Amino acid sequence: MHPQVKTVASLSLLYAFRMLGLFMVLPVLMLYGERYSGATPFLLGLALGVYGLTQAVFQIPLGMLSDIFGRKPIILIGLLIFATGSLIAGLSESIEGLILGRALQGSGAIASAIMAMVADLTTEENRTKAMAAIGASIGLSFSIAMILGPAMASFGGLQGVFLFSASLAIIGAFILILIVPTPHRVGNSHRDSGAIPSLILQTIRNAQLLRLNVGIFSLHFILMSVFVVVPPQLETHLGIAREHHWWVYLGLLGGAFVIMLPFMLVAERKRVVKQVFLGAIFCLSVSLAVLAEFELAVLVWLLVLLVFFSAFNLLEASLPSLVSKLSPAGAKGTAMGLYSTSQFLGAFGGGTCGGWLLQNYTYKQVFALAAAVAITWLVVAISMRAPKYLTSLCVAVSGNFSATMEVLQVEGVEEALLVPEDGLLYLKVDSRGLDQQALAHLIGKDV
Repeated sequence: MHPQVKTVASLSLLYAFRMLGLFMVLPVLMLYGERYSGATPFLLGLALGVYGLTQAVFQIPLGMLSDIFGRKPIILIGLLIFATGSLIAGLSESIEGLILGRALQGSGAIASAIMAMVADLTTEENRTKAMAAIGASIGLSFSIAMILGPAMASFGGLQGVFLFSASLAIIGAFILILIVPTPHRVGNSHRDSGAIPSLILQTIRNAQLLRLNVGIFSLHFILMSVFVVVPPQLETHLGIAREHHWWVYLGLLGGAFVIMLPFMLVAERKRVVKQVFLGAIFCLSVSLAVLAEFELAVLVWLLVLLVFFSAFNLLEASLPSLVSKLSPAGAKGTAMGLYSTSQFLGAFGGGTCGGWLLQNYTYKQVFALAAAVAITWLVVAISMRAPKYLTSLCVAVSGNFSATMEVLQVEGVEEALLVPEDGLLYLKVDSRGLDQQALAHLIGKDV
């Protein structure tokens, strides 16, 4: 196996293990959390989403600390914090212990450090593929977690789920120590994979990226609020025993993937990303409004959930691609860092608000809030500029490279940013119209 392939595979596994541990709780916490003393719907909702708050707080700072102290030590500390949180949540008897454990799980926020380590250990030519592999591991871990969580909880309860999460983190630590190589040099500014402090305010003010941050906040607010009410409703309203819920999620997520895939392919190939994106938000809004307003038969309820998960999967896959397309050259890492922070804050808000509504009203009000958030997002997204279909490139250049203006004249090159101290040239290009021969001539290598 090629060393870079082995490295990316092991880091993808680390990322997936952690996300699996976080996601497995979603379909089971509101069902099995009642065993904790002092549990209420609000506090269980807080426990469901509090990891998002701590992850939002720590993920960018831990990425920056990894620039100073090295990637491996920070990632190892993050994994051990995650394992500690899992153990506390699994062994606690009180709701306060559960909330503390979930908060600690989120505090082990190693995403930025892992992305930076991928950049350290891969060449510029392979970096985009490596990042795509990490992204695929996240999506796969979510789907597996939705099935594995209910199946494991039916045997070991929440305690079993959390102890399994802790074991995954420990296995991940051994993979990090024994398999993942130590970077010879820690890069100070992998601008396409990590946040750059000097670019944060500028990126926050970017109106197009702000719309996407609102979008991912809304999407994960909705997801968490839905998981406050869907698992109990599957059991009480639909009469599906909790030990069989994994069959439901298997069918829903499998069907959603089949439905979503053609829309994704058409959106990219026909260059109608905005239209498909807005259509998915509309379907998300309608499905939530139907669940909030109508009493539905079991089959219809499941079909509406299928529409919801299809729209969710399409949006979850489309948003990072839009961030990549719309972020300026050399600012993708910062844009993705702020995007992830918005995502985690949305998860915190959705779990907390959903739990409060369920405690004081009914499940229908939770769906109504989620529908209102989706409709608001649709209004914000309508004014989004249709994205140019650009690809980010990062090319190593010599220290005396001075042809940035000439590069900008090459057909298909839209943006160029030279970072002399790193010897890197960041480009935004239209791959269909790029004059690769002219660009290669200017930079002295193929791209």
